[in-house]
Amino acid sequence: MTAYEIITAKRDGKELTKDQIEFMVNGFTDESIPAYQVSSWLMAIFLNGMNHEEMHFYTQAMLHSGEVVDLSEIAGVKVDKHSTGGVGDKVSIILAPIAAAAGVPVPMISGRGLGHTGGTLDKLESIPGFRIDYDIAEYKEIIKEMGVCLIGQTSTIAPADKKLYALRDVTATVQSIPLICGSIMSKKLAEGIDALVLDVKTGHGAFMQDYNKAIDLAKNLINIGEKGGKKTVAFLTNMDEPLGFAVGNWLEIKECIDCLKGKGPADLMELTHQLCGAMIWLGEETKTLEEGIEVSKRMVQSGKAWKKFLEIVERQEGSTDVLHHPETYPKAKYTKPLIAQSAGCIKEINSLEVGLSAVSLGAGRIQWDDKIDPKAGIVLHKKVGDEVLEGEELMTIFTDKPGEIDSVLERLEKAVQISNERPGPKKLIYKFLDKSSLS
Repeated sequence: MTAYEIITAKRDGKELTKDQIEFMVNGFTDESIPAYQVSSWLMAIFLNGMNHEEMHFYTQAMLHSGEVVDLSEIAGVKVDKHSTGGVGDKVSIILAPIAAAAGVPVPMISGRGLGHTGGTLDKLESIPGFRIDYDIAEYKEIIKEMGVCLIGQTSTIAPADKKLYALRDVTATVQSIPLICGSIMSKKLAEGIDALVLDVKTGHGAFMQDYNKAIDLAKNLINIGEKGGKKTVAFLTNMDEPLGFAVGNWLEIKECIDCLKGKGPADLMELTHQLCGAMIWLGEETKTLEEGIEVSKRMVQSGKAWKKFLEIVERQEGSTDVLHHPETYPKAKYTKPLIAQSAGCIKEINSLEVGLSAVSLGAGRIQWDDKIDPKAGIVLHKKVGDEVLEGEELMTIFTDKPGEIDSVLERLEKAVQISNERPGPKKLIYKFLDKSSLS
């Protein structure tokens, strides 16, 4: 068996065996196969795809390139949630304490933002002192003690994925459903879960903008999860406009505080309760999804979710003072509003443009080693369907980069469409899928 033969087979559209896929993944991980050959293999997969069996073998090869966490000593059905990424998507930070307060153990290994989408870890690290770099032994101990732990990918979790993602990022092979599925699911299956809830986004600000491709992605993720022995469900959700009002790391944490205190934006709370309800149901704390949603709402209304969030932050060495008094957080040097140039009704807020604008202000990174400014970002004052007067503020930008202000405001002005007619209502949650959706 040689890398050349395997590249040739996939180039010609042939199905690869388990041994061939493991050979390539392991060879790149231990550096016995050079990057230029693996790049050719990834491009062949990008162009010719993989079937369900190949995707399963690819995921398993990356999963077993490192440590697979065993949480069997911890009581309960362990459930996590994963989003394919969006703008203003801070759901994980709200949902984890709600589910844990409801009695569901939540092992959550999250990622950083890249491009226009934000990352859960970057948001959590905007809380002074918050640690996300625990090793696996500490991770297990915190879950046992708190019922939840929020960390980043360790060096021992799916190391093949870390190397392969970096290579995909520079070889134009990121947007491949088989490669995306393997990357997501290898990490999720490694973290010790029993079940998984997926939020697969589609629309302007989504990684998978096309609706049908997003459905295909969701089905493939479910298939891999179920083949891996984990009950897996997915929600297809709308990412045409930003979720909630805040875009940017600390700005989103402030919005999470409001949500956990029962004062969050309607769209953000609707999605949070839907996804969290599914976690509570899969965690066997309720018999139906609908009951799970009601429990999720009660955890917020009773104050239990807010209390659990404070406990999580304190246990992971973050400052709770700033959560109680967010007004004491350092302020961006420059703030400037986006002013409506006409009256009417908001027809569109392009979430991709908002996300890219937030990155320009310092809230995200283009390269992995770019430094993030936790204060930077955008706060929306209007949502799609809202009426607006000429001269009214549509958004406020926050930044320490004065040179970016004019170009960002120009970009945001183009991102907002104002119409004389009110747009029809758009669904936030398009579809629910589970293993029965695969047939």
